[in-house]
Amino acid sequence: ILLEDLIFPDPVISKAIEPKNSGGQDRLENALGRLAREDPTFQVKNNEETGQIIISGMGELHLEVLTARLLKEFNVEANVGKPQVAYRETITSEARSEIKFQRQIAGKDHAGHVVLAVKPLERGKGNRFENRVSEGVIPAEFVKYVEKGVFFAMDRGVTAGYPVIDVAAVLEGGSFNSSSSSDIGFTSAASHAFDEACSKARGILLEPHMFVEVTSPEDFVGDIIGDLNSRGGHINNIQSRKAVQKIDVIIPLSKMFGYTTDLRSMSQGRGSFTMEFYHFAPKS
Repeated sequence: ILLEDLIFPDPVISKAIEPKNSGGQDRLENALGRLAREDPTFQVKNNEETGQIIISGMGELHLEVLTARLLKEFNVEANVGKPQVAYRETITSEARSEIKFQRQIAGKDHAGHVVLAVKPLERGKGNRFENRVSEGVIPAEFVKYVEKGVFFAMDRGVTAGYPVIDVAAVLEGGSFNSSSSSDIGFTSAASHAFDEACSKARGILLEPHMFVEVTSPEDFVGDIIGDLNSRGGHINNIQSRKAVQKIDVIIPLSKMFGYTTDLRSMSQGRGSFTMEFYHFAPKS
C-alpha cells in the first residue's frame, strides 16, 4: 500500500521566546523540541544575529496554545514576544551577476568564479537551481558548492532578511583554477552573485494571505463585513446556515492580529472563525 506524502505548509507567524530565568534555558529548548516533533507545522530556530529562540506556526492562536502547553505540560515559564508576520522575498525580473571571489584564510588561498542568472517563477513553484556549464569550465564536484551557496543566500534573504521564494538560479559560466579554487571560494562566490543579481531584479516583499471563514448570527453580519473590508479583506462568499451566516474572506495575516477579541466584541461573543494559509501576495 502506497500512501501519499503529507505536505505541510510553511509557518506564517513567528515570536521570540526566552526562559524567565537563566536556569530554564535547557528545559525550554527540550520542551520546544518535543512540541516540534509532535507538530510538523511548528518550527523552532535560533537567530544567529540576536541569539534569540524563534518559534513559528500557522497563526496567532496556534502559538498561544503551544506556549500555554509549555507551562501546563512541561512546567516551563517563558517570556514571549509580540507576533511577527513571516514575510517572504521574491524578484519580478531577470538579472545576472558575475563574481570573482579571492581571499586568503588561515594562510590558504580560496577562490571561486561564477556567472549566475536569476529569474522569477510562478507563485508556488518554489526555488530551483540549474547548471548550464560543462565539466571543463567548473568541475561537478565544485558545482555542488555553487548550489550550496545559492540556497544559503535564498534562506538568508537578500534585502529584508526573509527567505526568498519562487526564484530560479542558473549557473551560466565561471572558471576553475586548480591551485586556488576551493569549496569555500565557490560557495562564497555563488552566495554573493545571487545577492547581487537579485538586487538588480526588482525584488519585492510578499506577505501571507489567509482564507478566513467567519460564522455569526445574521444581526451582526453587517458590522463584521465592514470590519473585514477595513482590514483589506476580499469577501469571496456569504452563505446562510439556518440561523447564522458564513462569510468567506481572503485577508492579509498582518491585519488579523487581535481579531478574536474584536469579533467577540462585534458579535456579543456569538461569532467564531477559522483561518488557514491561502497564498503569498505582494505586500501592500
